[in-house]
Amino acid sequence: MSLEEANRENLNFMIETLADKMQVVNRSMLNADDFDMDHYYDIKELYDIVEMKGQLSVSEIQAFVAELSKYRKG
Repeated sequence: MSLEEANRENLNFMIETLADKMQVVNRSMLNADDFDMDHYYDIKELYDIVEMKGQLSVSEIQAFVAELSKYRKG
């Protein structure tokens, strides 16, 4: 799957994968529909970092969740 194209399907995939990797229990925090497509490439950057790192510390997870919250709609 190529994530270079900004579309809703790719955004959904990245958000779901991030939620899994960060072991987010409250999935409503990372509902893909709540994210603005205007921030697709910002979210992809975060996704790429998480994919590259593999395992994240608790503080890294908190930082990533905080960063993702900036890209939520309104």
